[in-house]
Amino acid sequence: RAAPSPKMMENTVFMSFTFYSTILILKMYVVAIITGQVRLRKKAFANPEDALRNGGLQYYREDSDVERNLISLFRAHRNDMENIFPFLFLGAIYSLLDPSPTVARIHFFIFCVGRIVHTIAYLLQLRAPTRSVAYSVAQLPCFSMALQILLATTPYW
Repeated sequence: RAAPSPKMMENTVFMSFTFYSTILILKMYVVAIITGQVRLRKKAFANPEDALRNGGLQYYREDSDVERNLISLFRAHRNDMENIFPFLFLGAIYSLLDPSPTVARIHFFIFCVGRIVHTIAYLLQLRAPTRSVAYSVAQLPCFSMALQILLATTPYW
């Protein structure tokens, strides 16, 4: 097992950021895997080569249930990319500012839980406003980190 360097271990904020970032990346992989599983379960493939590999060209077809599920999955995945990638940047820079480890951990935890709830709301098609509340809650720590980064770097502009 690869162990982080002792210097890296000293930055508990960065280690916490790394933990939550990894959880989020794994969540994104799970959404991608679910996408493939939906097609396999319904035997409705978008590419003829996939259909041939899984039973024949008759499965190179559209299925309304698959399409409806895939639209939700694609939207969830796209929304993850629009939000998790900026979080990765903001969280990494924020970790270098020597913030309170407890406050930082709260920032990372809130974002992570908000994104997980957001994805669950997409996948299970939960009633409004579940998804938008989860989205908004997850944005709060990002705005906080962005503001703190700007305040810390303003003297250098």
